[in-house]
Amino acid sequence: MPVILNPYRVVPARRNSEAEFYLGDCLELFKQLEPQSVDVIVTSPPYNMGVRYSTYQDTLTQTDYLQWTSRWVEAAARVLKADGSLFLNVGTRPSDPWTALDVAQAARTHLRLQNIIHWIKSIAIDHDSAGIGAGLTRNLAVGHYKPINSDRFLNDCHEFVFHFTPSANTNLDRLALGVPYQDPSNIARWRTGGEGIRCRGNTWFIPYETIQRRDRDRPHPATFPSRLPEQCLRLHGLDRIGLAMDPFTGLGSTAVACARLGLNFVGAELDEGYLAEAVERVEVAAAGRELPGRGAARMRKADLRPVTASSKASKASGA
Repeated sequence: MPVILNPYRVVPARRNSEAEFYLGDCLELFKQLEPQSVDVIVTSPPYNMGVRYSTYQDTLTQTDYLQWTSRWVEAAARVLKADGSLFLNVGTRPSDPWTALDVAQAARTHLRLQNIIHWIKSIAIDHDSAGIGAGLTRNLAVGHYKPINSDRFLNDCHEFVFHFTPSANTNLDRLALGVPYQDPSNIARWRTGGEGIRCRGNTWFIPYETIQRRDRDRPHPATFPSRLPEQCLRLHGLDRIGLAMDPFTGLGSTAVACARLGLNFVGAELDEGYLAEAVERVEVAAAGRELPGRGAARMRKADLRPVTASSKASKASGA
């Protein structure tokens, strides 16, 4: 018997838009959506790195994880419009750097890889390299990252955002995220550069929120700032988005971005606690208020499956 999901909550947002939340498996929600009914999907699925959450653990075998990835991407490709976009954020760990690339390969059967965006979470800029126009008086290090205590691996200061489309021919609003030319002296370049604005490119510096209290704001490995999906949505082109989706809603960062931009949203989440928090955050964003400073530690994503009795025993034993 097919599983019929009913909306958990529907939250009115700006410009007569709404956010529709479902408590359940995204694969079941995908089945309920009409083919080619979604313009943009912005999501960050579980990384399968053994992160412990309140209800789930992402500890599938590599084979099972990639097979599951292929299944949900295939379902996403069915509902995506012909000129739609899937922005897929995936992180890795130093001891397994292939994870993100393996995920991209699993999606390759169903969609075309049109762009690779690098989400930069922390960066160091040398004063001399920046040039006089940058106005730096010293070397600059900005952003937050999780330090790695290792003689073999570098601190991991970035994650991938893979931009998949059905045919690799989706037009983008490249100047929606445009930045000014640092040197406006080339008049010919100005005339063809959108009044001095150029494409930002495929490196996006989006730092974590600053930590005030470690017990409340400790960065979580699955942090997903709402600015990241907002930039993805703007890049696709806001005037071409009738419906956006996040099949792994978590605490609703993509939903929050949609509420701020006045876009219709639909999302699924397996954990009711996370989903209730997402609803609250969207209500705040829709009202035009600042989100409460609850910190990155609560910015978690859902995982693949519930904790079993055996996994609880392993956790209790410290395994």
